[in-house]
Amino acid sequence: MIKRSLSIHGHRTSLALEAEFWAIIDSAVSVSGKSFARFIQDLDDLRTENRTQQNLASYLRVWVLKRLQAQNAM
Repeated sequence: MIKRSLSIHGHRTSLALEAEFWAIIDSAVSVSGKSFARFIQDLDDLRTENRTQQNLASYLRVWVLKRLQAQNAM
């Protein structure tokens, strides 16, 4: 597990994910042109808008899975 710290809407938090998940997220951050914190904040905003019961780390894992599934479907 790799732990990263960031601020989301002024609140300090940390996320622990496996390196494989961070690799996909880092790639998406790079393509987006956003900062790492802004990218994660935008995903967290989607998570709260959708009123999911998942914590942010779980949401990110599912986001990575869905992203890879979409890429494989092309």
